[in-house]
Amino acid sequence: MGWYKPGESPSGERTAARTRRRTRRLSAFVSVAVLVCSAAVNAPTQQRGAPPRAITMPPAGTLPYSIGIPGLMRRPAVRGEATGDSAAPGEGAPDGPDGGDDSGKDEQPRDVSPELAHDLAPLDADGAGLSVAVYDTATRSSGLYGHGAYDTASIVKVDILTALLLQAQRAGRNLTARERRYAAAMIERSDNTAATALWRRIGGARALNAVNRRLGLRSTRGGAGHWWGLTRTTAADQLALLRSVFGPKSVLSAGRRKYLMQLMGHVEPDQAWGVSAAADRATVSALKNGWLMRSDTGLWDVNSIGRVTYDGHAMLVVVLSNGNISWDEGIGRVQQAARIAVRAVDTD
Repeated sequence: MGWYKPGESPSGERTAARTRRRTRRLSAFVSVAVLVCSAAVNAPTQQRGAPPRAITMPPAGTLPYSIGIPGLMRRPAVRGEATGDSAAPGEGAPDGPDGGDDSGKDEQPRDVSPELAHDLAPLDADGAGLSVAVYDTATRSSGLYGHGAYDTASIVKVDILTALLLQAQRAGRNLTARERRYAAAMIERSDNTAATALWRRIGGARALNAVNRRLGLRSTRGGAGHWWGLTRTTAADQLALLRSVFGPKSVLSAGRRKYLMQLMGHVEPDQAWGVSAAADRATVSALKNGWLMRSDTGLWDVNSIGRVTYDGHAMLVVVLSNGNISWDEGIGRVQQAARIAVRAVDTD
């Protein structure tokens, strides 16, 4: 139906009715436009490119926060994708049983937790939550600071992909083309649509918990339903995950381990912060970050996990934090904590 001017319709009554309908439509359109513009103006800012997008969760008492969604509007390409099990570059062919378990039971690593606690105390003096774990794969020195549980946000995506790779490995197959597309989007772009697809693919929280128990993660529980970002974990558990994947007795085959490391080594530039700040220059880090803003307090949880090279040593580093006033402040705390952690374990 076209737009009419007063007096142009066959009936003045019909004209008035149309005018009222147009006015209501225009008012509704303006209201939506104002809300969208307001959300854009009030979005959190950052110094590293565009601010992270966020979805507001249900009110406090149910799911009291928002999860950062950097890839919200971008969906992994799935048109015309193959469903066969052709090998992905670096993934390797199916190679039978799982590898060993780097649980650390047969090792006696040097614990530097007292030194780490001493060095991190000033950074944690404001009472905001902070927990750090680090392991030097060369010297087997390790350290742990803090024992509290934290929401994972997007760092759980490494856990999700590890579970998927282990399931495929036990079945003697490679990832399908669709799974690889989702895996790349989930790790490199932190795409949440892809994460949800793979969360369902592995079997959700129950399957993730089963894999984690096998890997020695004693305090990690998958988020209920499709809320994978609500998975609760500890720094010690995240270090156990990294050691299971990147340690000398990786549970993944060499090809699958390399595949995961490649994805974590190619995160988008605006997400290349966190534990990588502790790495030597001209080295490539494998990392995954996660962040969320709590809707009841406006404070931020900022986490980072990964493998970095420091002083020529391969280091596994985990930093979990909450209670940050801003996203940028959280990044700063995480990066400073990572630098302190690798220096604390570097004894050579």
